[in-house]
Amino acid sequence: MSTLDQSQIDFRNAMAQLPAAVNIITTNGPSGRCGITASAVCSVTDSPPTVLVCLNRNSAMHDVFQDNGKLCINVLCSDQEDLAKHFAGMTEVPMEERFAWDIWNAGNTDLPVLRSALVSLEGRISECKSVGSHSVLFVELDQVSTREQGDSLVYFNRLFHRVERAAPAVCAG
Repeated sequence: MSTLDQSQIDFRNAMAQLPAAVNIITTNGPSGRCGITASAVCSVTDSPPTVLVCLNRNSAMHDVFQDNGKLCINVLCSDQEDLAKHFAGMTEVPMEERFAWDIWNAGNTDLPVLRSALVSLEGRISECKSVGSHSVLFVELDQVSTREQGDSLVYFNRLFHRVERAAPAVCAG
């Protein structure tokens, strides 16, 4: 592992202060099935519906995602911190065991879709750009599914946190 210079340390500390949704990104196809926990997910445009996902090129699963050419972004609920840790590699649970749990549906494109995710975004990688140590994957969405209930799991200050869904505003009148 290389030593970080001060600008890299400063950048990482700054990004730790940027709250981000916690997602499990999954893929399935000719190169296999796998998943990772990621917070580097962002909307790009709604015409066509497109998001970006950033993956470290040194990740053992990077090439599986790129070769399969499709993925599902599963936005986690606040009670799914353990699942986030499993897919972040923080536990000893093997990949195939994670997918053997009765928590998955096969999506419209045979992707593993987390049944209880707040949001599931299935799509095809339409473009890939290398930036520094990462690949930025632009994903055109084929299927969007949302739940109307549940609180969100975010990563902030290097810890998981719950963000409660706000109650709907009531107009007096």
